[in-house]
Amino acid sequence: MPIFADIAKGPSDLLTNDYTSSISLKCKSKAGPVAVTIETDRSSAGALTSKIGGKFSYAGLNFDKVQHKADGSSVLETSLVPCKGCKMTFKANKGADLGVEYTAGSTITTGSLDVLNMSKFSTSTCIGVAPGAFVGGDLSYNLSGDKSGLSSYNVGASYSTGPLFASVTSASKFSQFNVGVLYKVNNDISLASNTTHSSSKACNLVAIGGSYSGLAGSVGTLKAKVGSNGVTSACLVKEVAPKDWDYAGTGKNRWACAFIGVAT
Repeated sequence: MPIFADIAKGPSDLLTNDYTSSISLKCKSKAGPVAVTIETDRSSAGALTSKIGGKFSYAGLNFDKVQHKADGSSVLETSLVPCKGCKMTFKANKGADLGVEYTAGSTITTGSLDVLNMSKFSTSTCIGVAPGAFVGGDLSYNLSGDKSGLSSYNVGASYSTGPLFASVTSASKFSQFNVGVLYKVNNDISLASNTTHSSSKACNLVAIGGSYSGLAGSVGTLKAKVGSNGVTSACLVKEVAPKDWDYAGTGKNRWACAFIGVAT
């Protein structure tokens, strides 16, 4: 069951994930109980920047991300499950947020508080109302400053049946509605679209595209999309080598992938 932030995840992921024009290298290894990740990015000017991170658990506390960046900044993400159905999180990057995720039956509720500046509180709820059907909403409240008060609120719903998935979510305090559709034609072909609807424009096609994984010779998965600006993008996702470790301990190999991005 998804949290509200992921209620429209299917179409969005197909139309956004893997499309990139940047060059990056990510290496993972296991050092005892710690999963170590080193990421290196190449800028348009050719400069290389790296960051190193780790992931491990100790005494029931999960350190989901401990990362040090090239500019001297750090990232810390931890999580703890104090009781069944309840997950506490702490995320520190440029700010610091204390969060909670609670599951009870077919309902997932989340909450997040800015504990660094005590400036913002946000919450969301997602409810499973029927098989494949979810409804929910979220809101944010500014706790300090001239703009204190309710800053945002939205609702949404999603429904999936067989190969079809559809979602509707509001944005900007109900001034806009986003519609996402994902259709799995068969095991190899999937199609998706994202549109926005508002009083200023009845229908705006954000993107439409699809993926095809039936290429001959196990070439990989080909993805392509057309954006509202007329730009066509394509990428090829290919497993180039199986990984030789599994942090979760399931005994299954994870996958590595290479990306090729094209825009015209």
